[in-house]
Amino acid sequence: MKPVIIGNATLYCGDCRDVLPLVTADALCTDPPYGVMLGEIVNGQALEKEQQPYTMFSDTPEYIKDVVIPSVVLALQRCKRGIITPGNRNAFMYPQPNDIGVWYNPAGSGRGRWGFILAHMILYYGKDPKAGRNATASSAWALNDAVGAIKNKLHPCPKPEKFTTWMVDKVSIIGETVLDPFMGSGTCGVACAAAGRNFVGIELEPKYFDIACKRIEQAQAQQRMFP
Repeated sequence: MKPVIIGNATLYCGDCRDVLPLVTADALCTDPPYGVMLGEIVNGQALEKEQQPYTMFSDTPEYIKDVVIPSVVLALQRCKRGIITPGNRNAFMYPQPNDIGVWYNPAGSGRGRWGFILAHMILYYGKDPKAGRNATASSAWALNDAVGAIKNKLHPCPKPEKFTTWMVDKVSIIGETVLDPFMGSGTCGVACAAAGRNFVGIELEPKYFDIACKRIEQAQAQQRMFP
C-alpha cells in the first residue's frame, strides 16, 4: 500500500488492520470511535445538534469490540507506549492500561445516561517518556480551541488541536514518531507538525483522508514559515 508523504508525515488511506503490520512508531496517540451510535440515535453524545454519523461504519459497541480493540492491540505492539481517549461508555473493553487520567472538559460536555459528561477517560500504556524529574500531570483541564473551532464539520467527532497537542507532548518527545491509526481529519498530524514529531496516520474514509492531507500540509507549511 503506497502512502502519501508530506514532509515528515506518512499517511495511509485504508483499513488500519491492513496497514499496521507495515509500520512502526515510538508512540501511539489516537482518539478512536466510541461505540455510542454517533449521529445515528437521539440520545447520549449523539444528541448534539447537527451531529453527523460516520459514513464507512456504524458506531456500535460491537464495532469497538470487533474492529477497534484488535486494531489498538496491534498498534500498541508496533509502539513503545500509547495514549488513547476511548470515550467513557465502552472504555472497559480496552486492555488494562498502565495508568489512567482524565480530560476534564465541562465546557464541552455531552449527555450521558446519568447526566452531563464533564470528564473523559485517558488510557496510558507503557512507560511515561518524561518519568522522573520531568514528569507532568496525567490529566488535563479544558484545553479547548477557539470558540467554534471544534465545530468545523470536517469530521463527526474532532478533538481540539490544543488538547491533541497536549496528548502528543505527553506520550512522546521531540523527534520521535507518533502513530494514529484512526486519523480522521488529521488533528493528531497537525499537532505533531507543531510539536516537532514525525507522524504516521491511517484513515479508512477517503473523504477524511483528503481533509487530513490538506490540514497537515498547511500545518507543516506554517511551521516552515514560523519555526
